[in-house]
Amino acid sequence: MQFKVKRDTLLKSLNFVQGVVEKKNTLPILSNVLLQLKDRKLSIVATDLDIVFFDEINDVKIIKDGSTTTSAAILFDILRKISLNSELSFELKSENRLSLKSENSDFNLLCLPTDNFPTFADNFEGSEIDLENSKFLKLLNKARISISNDDTRHYLNGIFLHLTEAHGRNFLTGVATDSHRLSSSSLEIKNIDKFPSLIIPRKSVYQLCALLSENTEPLTMQVDENRIKFTLGTIRFISKVIDGKFPDYKKVVPEKNDKSLLVSSKDFISSIERVASVSLDRKEGVKLAINKDKIQLSVNSANSGEGNEIINAKFSSDNLNISFNSKYLIDIASEIEDKNLKMNFKDSVSPVLIEDLSDKNSYYVIMPMKI
Repeated sequence: MQFKVKRDTLLKSLNFVQGVVEKKNTLPILSNVLLQLKDRKLSIVATDLDIVFFDEINDVKIIKDGSTTTSAAILFDILRKISLNSELSFELKSENRLSLKSENSDFNLLCLPTDNFPTFADNFEGSEIDLENSKFLKLLNKARISISNDDTRHYLNGIFLHLTEAHGRNFLTGVATDSHRLSSSSLEIKNIDKFPSLIIPRKSVYQLCALLSENTEPLTMQVDENRIKFTLGTIRFISKVIDGKFPDYKKVVPEKNDKSLLVSSKDFISSIERVASVSLDRKEGVKLAINKDKIQLSVNSANSGEGNEIINAKFSSDNLNISFNSKYLIDIASEIEDKNLKMNFKDSVSPVLIEDLSDKNSYYVIMPMKI
């Protein structure tokens, strides 16, 4: 195989590959990226067996068809350090040696045979669903903050994607929870009445967010028996889904929290970050002493001291004292689009509902801490 390609074009594709391949893998071939020249285009494939990333580059000068696999990390690192817009010349010298030349640089990269690289079926029977790129990215970003890291309950290690209905309209809803907090975000979706509920794994969610944030191509989604496929222009991203049943999350969403607090999102985040600075491990909870027009925030660390601050707010009830994990509060408050954050309380020990007044299709639930 032999071809020439612009450094920037190939680097963009290899950038996404980095998040897919596993650096420390028991199967060396899974640390490699597959480069394939066929039908006047360069195909790039990477996998960790749970995720498959495909991309095609048409802007390539093919001298001789062929294929090989080489280290994704090393190739990416070399390309990052080569000057912008350089032309790269690749030539497979032997089965296990790939030559890469650019201006005054000359590299020989070790290769593994393509026979060992996994093959994947790309045919999906489910119908294609058109999604708006930016809206779906927003849904993923808002839901993912509550994905659990606890592997003992694997069914919480992702975003539960399912259809919901409200006011006669259909929504695609993403929900995540780690049992301490819950995030839900929805986008209205038309021309769809069937969609199998599924759980997209954490790693796939993060890679998908990276892809969507740097790509404005139209987005389509297809679902198969235990896989989901996203197509963005020349890119195809296939992921296994988590085999497990997501809990009935609606049971924990409070409906009768009648004490509401309105506070500036920006002031709230800044204040929590300041008072939490006294805690070295950031695990100490932040106490909120709420009254009609103010909140006193305080963090008290046995090892490093205490921090206190008062900010303005509007509270619809009498005084309330409640404590939260400061990181969880900041994560949620950072996703609020409105300049004000609305918190709905029942008492100091029950789940709290947080609303975004600028996004009626998203909400958050957070459990108080006992301090």
